[in-house]
Amino acid sequence: MTPAQSLATLQRSLGDPTLSYPLWPPMTSGCPRTSTDEISYPVEVDYAYDQVDPVLFATATGRGSSLDHWAPLLPPLAAPGLGEGGTPLIEVETGVFIKDESRNPTWSHKDRMNRCTVSAAVASGAPGIVVASSGNHGASAAAYAARAGLRCVVITGPELPPAVDSFLNAYEAVVLPVPWEARWPLMRRIVDRTGLHPVSSLTTTHTGHAFGPEGYKTIAYEIHQDLGVPAAVFVPTAYGELLFGIWKGFTELRRIGLTERLPRMYACQPTAAAPLAEAMRHGAPAAHVTVGLTEAYSIVSPVSGYRGVVTIQDSGGQVLELSDAQLETANQELARAGLWTELSSAAGLAGLRTVVDLDGPVVCISTSSGFKNRSVGLRRTETIAPDWDDVRSRLHAAGIRD
Repeated sequence: MTPAQSLATLQRSLGDPTLSYPLWPPMTSGCPRTSTDEISYPVEVDYAYDQVDPVLFATATGRGSSLDHWAPLLPPLAAPGLGEGGTPLIEVETGVFIKDESRNPTWSHKDRMNRCTVSAAVASGAPGIVVASSGNHGASAAAYAARAGLRCVVITGPELPPAVDSFLNAYEAVVLPVPWEARWPLMRRIVDRTGLHPVSSLTTTHTGHAFGPEGYKTIAYEIHQDLGVPAAVFVPTAYGELLFGIWKGFTELRRIGLTERLPRMYACQPTAAAPLAEAMRHGAPAAHVTVGLTEAYSIVSPVSGYRGVVTIQDSGGQVLELSDAQLETANQELARAGLWTELSSAAGLAGLRTVVDLDGPVVCISTSSGFKNRSVGLRRTETIAPDWDDVRSRLHAAGIRD
């Protein structure tokens, strides 16, 4: 696929869908006509849906279909890909499926987003990109910038997980560890002073990059190809971009005429950082919260965005708040099924375990590999003598008898 095959036509305000803007330049600060000093409303990309060739879906299977296959329903893919997408859907028990996004090139779902956002940087002629990220987003952005021949600046917190640090060093990203509250003001200043293209949010409440969630739509396409439309999708959620992107993909499938059904969407957040839950409780488009202690660092955010509210309201879904203990239990359950995930990634399954009476198959999104956990490398296995008595005692402790 080439960029010319995109059917993207314009950018539309989520704050007021009657307001639209040209497709270029990508709007990285939300909708200027509906946003206020307190609330920022995102924009989304619209397409010439009446021109979608049905063969696009007839010739694809969920497994192995990279984003290039879906180019007509994505913004122009001006940046080269890394084989992102086409991740497996694994049934861990009857009717419960895990969409394993750790199989992407940098081991997380963020690769789908960054193929689209870095493409925007390339097409805009930017000298590079800048991103504020605690982990997966930065690792992925650095990879796609390197692939496209662009410089990458990653503004992060003081405690990077070892795997993420290794990714960033390998891709020669410029890493700026600063206090949490300084990350976004610093990113805005870098954008203003250097002309680097921002691939994460610049706004008071979250809007993010207009093109980013479009990459996440392909998760819905792949689920539909493999399974049809599930009864529900459980999504680890911070800002709500992944949640919204998957929901938009399913609504497009209905709009094109490939299904009449839509899933219910569940946003799964740590209790220590659940701004979307706070927004829904107060009927607000977004909310700010004080972040508590949690190991689920990838889905920690003090602020939510309007995309999440739209998704929960339109799908008839719910925000689920989860303790670290619930996340750890789900993480162990996934490990017993052969899936080693980041703790944040277990939020989907943890959320499912709190919901009853779902009619039909359900999908839990697992966003990232266990290699992204901060605890990786901290545990050391003790060396023992190859003496049968010592070996036997270890085996017996594990329930293995001779």
